[in-house]
Amino acid sequence: MFGKLEEVVDRFREVEGLMSDPTIVSDQARYRELTKEHSDLSEVVEVYQSYCKTCESIEGNRELLRDPDPDLKEMARAELQELEQRKEELEKELHFLLLPKDPNDDKNIILEIRAGTGGDEAALFAADLFRMYSRYAESRKWRVELMSMSETDGGGLKEVIALISGDRVYSRLKFESGTHRVQRVPETETQGRIHTSACTVAVLPEAEDVDLEIDPSDLRIDVYRASGAGGQHVNKTESAVRITHIPTGVVVACQDEKSQHKNKAKALKVLKSRILDSMRAEQDAQMAADRKTQVGSGDRSERIRTYNFPQGRCTDHRIGLTLYRLDAIMQGDLDEIIDALTTHAQSDSLSGHNG
Repeated sequence: MFGKLEEVVDRFREVEGLMSDPTIVSDQARYRELTKEHSDLSEVVEVYQSYCKTCESIEGNRELLRDPDPDLKEMARAELQELEQRKEELEKELHFLLLPKDPNDDKNIILEIRAGTGGDEAALFAADLFRMYSRYAESRKWRVELMSMSETDGGGLKEVIALISGDRVYSRLKFESGTHRVQRVPETETQGRIHTSACTVAVLPEAEDVDLEIDPSDLRIDVYRASGAGGQHVNKTESAVRITHIPTGVVVACQDEKSQHKNKAKALKVLKSRILDSMRAEQDAQMAADRKTQVGSGDRSERIRTYNFPQGRCTDHRIGLTLYRLDAIMQGDLDEIIDALTTHAQSDSLSGHNG
């Protein structure tokens, strides 16, 4: 590990030198690339420097243990205990920081929420989930752009697709894919019985042009008149777009914008992300044979979380975490769950990496 850390420090110094080179400063793309690398490396370098200082302090205190002054000895012994603990924590942190990074962590995401079993109640829960993620995005100063939405008469959502962009969105939301289950008494239920409904959530890293080239001849594009809410203008023009990727059979429709051109651009963005996601899913399935990690398997059929309204309880089944503050969670207060999932995944990687 320490050989690797010395390499990181050398590279960090090299990047700092390059960033002050006038020829690189004038090349915006290269400079941006180096700034990003500098920021990534600086975290490791700072922790490593703290680790080295702690090791020096430990040595200094060990020297003091040989001092004839009993008070000085006692002070050194107490401090040594704290320093040993600090050293252990920093070592653990360095192991985490050196783990291979998920290349998608910095990406924006396409969030897809679909009502599953449970009829109107599932559609209302889909709307609740979308509101929850939108509020979480707002708290992190991310931008939510609606790509497509299919509403029900009762104010629920059959399906909603949105692009969420900002700082490291995928790294925070990647463990949200799967089946989310709700247990509550529907407003229409006169007997007070609790119903169980479900929605599926898919979090796809946004596909960039460098990730995937699509041959235009592989696409079938149909335009049609938009239906549903939107007033007279929507229904008069053929602005809705449906794109089919012939080789994979992936179909995406978009009718949210009044302009056919904008709908086509949005549909293409979702289509690319879905195709890329299915390609990654195939690769992951091959790798999954060697890997037993539960968190982040991303299996859409996996029941990952239950939201129990009568008990005000939210349980994430993958890590056995139960929190009794459902109201705050539904308002977008998701950090505690996300942090716990991230830590669990890191520990899994660490044991897999060391094993």
